Amino acid sequence: MILAGLMCGIATFYGVGDGFHGQTTASGKSFNAYGLTAAHPYLRMGSKLRITNQDNMKQVIVTVNDRGPYSHADIDLSYGAFRRIASPSQGNAVVCFRVIG
Repeated sequence: MILAGLMCGIATFYGVGDGFHGQTTASGKSFNAYGLTAAHPYLRMGSKLRITNQDNMKQVIVTVNDRGPYSHADIDLSYGAFRRIASPSQGNAVVCFRVIG
């Protein structure tokens, strides 16, 4: 859902235990699972996003450097970004995010 520049949906994470850590991203950079990055299907590479977990209001700022997600989610966060706003054992989180740069 998009509401005045605010997008809300499901966030998942990737990079730990799935073989993506160290692989080349859509931006051409090496993926660091412990960094603060995100994969989104159409936002401009290099966009900065403020992600807010709607359950606990924790926030993280990430940089879009990959395409995806290729699942039911609306955005894929690196493991490092996801664990700042939610427990990875959850698997996903309801988030809202806005482009801030």
